Parts: sequence; structure tokens; C-alpha cells
Amino acid sequence: MNTYLFDFDGTLVDSMPTYSALMLRILNEHNVKYGEDIIKIITPLGYNGTATYFIEELGMDKSHDYLTTLMLKYAVDAYTNVVPAKEHVIESLRELKKRGASLNVLTASPHEALDPCLKRLQIFDLFDNVWSCNDFATTKADPAIYQMAAERIGVPVGEVIFLDDNLNADKTAKEAGMVVYGVYDESSKEYVEEMKAATDKYVYDFRELL
Repeated sequence: MNTYLFDFDGTLVDSMPTYSALMLRILNEHNVKYGEDIIKIITPLGYNGTATYFIEELGMDKSHDYLTTLMLKYAVDAYTNVVPAKEHVIESLRELKKRGASLNVLTASPHEALDPCLKRLQIFDLFDNVWSCNDFATTKADPAIYQMAAERIGVPVGEVIFLDDNLNADKTAKEAGMVVYGVYDESSKEYVEEMKAATDKYVYDFRELL
């Protein structure tokens, strides 16, 4: 199997501290109470889904457009200028590409933050497809998004290796029929054993893909 579908935040780039901080900043600035598992819940939802969650589940008295605009404002500068690749990701991706693999990205992050980050890291052109959940009008909490991605790549869903550091996304991709590799990230370290149980393989370092 040589078709890969990568998550972005916490998988390709070390952005989860940035992502988590900006989402919690919005909740804190608006005095909204939230549970300890808030980041786990919202990470697969994308900015649109997270805004909906903030309004419908946390009772935030703001419009959807207001929240997504604020999220984007806080994110774009950090992703464009600061967020680094995770260790050994760049060289591993280049080697996989050299070996003829199809590399693709599916992330909850919007293109406004995603694309400049990948271009700054000089890996954007390694990917056959770079997708935000917005391109599918749904979230990574929906099994259909993985099936649609496989269809767009042009291979059966069971021939795609999906890699993500988020337990919920991994479970959903598995439900959709993909081969799933859990990826270690500091932000999800308390879920390592659950992720190992839910996935086909667990990866601590991208060099393991080689």
C-alpha cells in the first residue's frame, strides 16, 4: 500500500499547542466554561464545526461567522510564520515520495492557515491533494469524508493509510474502512493505549513509515 492520507495538526506539524491555545483563548476571552476534554472533542471538527459546538453545546452567545473569523485571525499569523514541522516528518515525506507513494492531506484547518504553512516548510508540492474539511462541507467526525477522499484520490477506501494523532478521527476513519495509523503527539499522550487498540499501527516517529 502506498497511498497515504495525513492529518496536519499534531501529525505533520507541531501545531497542537498553538491550535489549543487559540481555541481556549476564545473561550476564556468570552468567559465560557468547558470540560477537560474540550480539545479532544473539537480537534476533528474544523473551525466551522468548532464554532457550531461552541454555540450549540457550550452556549456561546456569538454568531457562527464571528467565531470562525476570530479563529482564522488568531491562526493565520502563527501558521504562516511560526508553526514547525514535527521531527523527521519532512525527510520521511520526501523519501516516501521518492519511492512513488501518493501523499495527501486531510485536515480540519482551513486553507488560509494550512497552505502557507506547508509552503513555508517546502513540502506543499510533495502532496497530490491538500484538503481542508471545508472542501468536503463536513468534518472528520463524519465517516463519509474519508470515503469521499478515497474516491477523489481514485483508490478504494481500504487501500488508503490514514494517519492522525486524534483518537476520534482515527476511530471514524477506521469505521469508514481505511487502514489507520495512530500518531504520537504530546497533546494526546494520555490516549496512546486507546489509540493503539483502535488503530492498525501506532507511530511514534515518521521514520517508522520507511
